[in-house]
Amino acid sequence: MNVTFDYRDTVALVTGSGSGIGRASALAFATAGADVAVADISETAGRASVELIRSAGGSAEFFPVDVADPDSAERLIAAIVARYGKLDIAHNNAGVEGVHEPLADIPVEDWRRVIDVDLSSVFYCMRAEIPVMVAQGGGVIVNTASASGLIGGYGLGAYTAAKHGVIGLTRAAALDYGERNIRINAVCPGPIDTPFISGLPTEQLDRLTLNSGMVRLGQAEEIAQAVLWLCSPGASFVTGHPMAVDGGVVVGGFGTRSDDLVAAAL
Repeated sequence: MNVTFDYRDTVALVTGSGSGIGRASALAFATAGADVAVADISETAGRASVELIRSAGGSAEFFPVDVADPDSAERLIAAIVARYGKLDIAHNNAGVEGVHEPLADIPVEDWRRVIDVDLSSVFYCMRAEIPVMVAQGGGVIVNTASASGLIGGYGLGAYTAAKHGVIGLTRAAALDYGERNIRINAVCPGPIDTPFISGLPTEQLDRLTLNSGMVRLGQAEEIAQAVLWLCSPGASFVTGHPMAVDGGVVVGGFGTRSDDLVAAAL
């Protein structure tokens, strides 16, 4: 069930909105009446999201971006302001996961790629977004972190470090700009049924769901609903907060449940 939000007369940017959580967020903002700037490195995926939004009666335009390139992030925000005249909301969501290897086995090039796309990109985007929001008198930003930003992630050293960094960056920016009427929060998804994990072997998917208190994968639409709430007047006194939307993964600590292994041994 979706909560009803009203985002008419607002402009919302969602990066990485060609698929997964980003696409769900873009669709949710559009359904609530926002003009949505769909931004993605893949023109094909981004334009597909735009068509989904428009076919459902919403308003969206595609803007190409490589969030790991600070100049590309600057051009993105300039293009959005040129088109709409403002930027009310930014969901900085684009990201990659990287290799699944113990820390000492992570290739340096993979480390740099994950840090660039998952962490530095959030800095680049906020660095471009915030001056626009300051000039117009306020705005709201939500950065996609992860449950791995609140706890650890086995074999995901670069990803875990990047997502911890997103939370720290979110908190620092929230303190810097709270007095300027800009709220900045992070959403921390647990295991979500997206292309990120859909290709995992059945055994790994079973392990992911077992360690969620709700014993299921989350849906991208559930993360989108949390993002819309964080951007809404209902969250007007919430800033600098990493909101776990994870089905209970962080509550228990990932990997603490083992009754499936006990059952398999019987």
